[in-house]
Amino acid sequence: MADKYLLRVTAGPSYDPSSHQVVAVNSGTPTSIQSSLCSARISVRIQNYHGLPQGSPSTSSYFSHPPHTHDQYSIGFSFVPHRSINGKSLVFGNDFEHPIRDRIPPGFNAAFKIVKWAIDPGLDGDVYADKPYLYGNALSSINVLSVGPKAGKEAIEKQSAEAPDDEEAIKEGGFDGGQEVRENLNIPDNAAARQKWFLGGHDRLEHWQWEEGRLYKADFFNPYLDFNEFALKLPGFSLKVLGYLGGEDYLRYVLKDKDTGDVLFVVVFTLLPKNQDDKGDAEAPQPGKSNARSSNDSPARPFEPKAEDLD
Repeated sequence: MADKYLLRVTAGPSYDPSSHQVVAVNSGTPTSIQSSLCSARISVRIQNYHGLPQGSPSTSSYFSHPPHTHDQYSIGFSFVPHRSINGKSLVFGNDFEHPIRDRIPPGFNAAFKIVKWAIDPGLDGDVYADKPYLYGNALSSINVLSVGPKAGKEAIEKQSAEAPDDEEAIKEGGFDGGQEVRENLNIPDNAAARQKWFLGGHDRLEHWQWEEGRLYKADFFNPYLDFNEFALKLPGFSLKVLGYLGGEDYLRYVLKDKDTGDVLFVVVFTLLPKNQDDKGDAEAPQPGKSNARSSNDSPARPFEPKAEDLD
């Protein structure tokens, strides 16, 4: 049952969990990531959150904004690529290190059809593969995209140093010259129209470049994945996923170049038993203080719930 477990969210520049930091969910303090591929800041908000670090706020003022009053979670991020990536290559989605074909819940195929119809028509993948994945092109999968200036990685490093309140919802569009980038490619100003536009042809994706040194802001959210009940709630369909998040099959989001395999960042949602002794996550980081994991901290082992614990 969901009340026996806690959720922990970590983020890092690679799949290696030793490179990850614990994300301060709903705190307003973003997690900063630096690598040879990009500089990024990530904010995770979860409605009715009951997880680690202990003492984390149960909600965020983000959910009071009119576009998000019904959403269940958000992965908001800003990033500056350190090399240009073609629009057809950058994807966002979920993947796993090992097969999950024997643990795919009944009803998954029906749920996947609803997801493609209601959420992301561009979603593609193979959950029966040895390394399962579900990716969508970033340009059509990301709900909100804002294009900023081309000012080098200093742009995002300056933002991180200033540590502003990060609860403001990102808005579709552009700023400080970024709007001109969209206009030059005739990209619609509306978020839904932009997603549909990029689904309209492969050549549109190829004409876009995620430019080296340019700042981008993005937000991925929906009202369907309920982390409080560990359930996928789709229109006319509900699927309990509690029994399928444990072990090595935790829920992992990744932003990556699918052609080279280069990972820009990873966000992992891990299910842990409430009685697990994880003192490194006992207290929530305070706003303005670093939430980076020290080299002496070892990541907790993901937990696989037993059959008798499941609904």
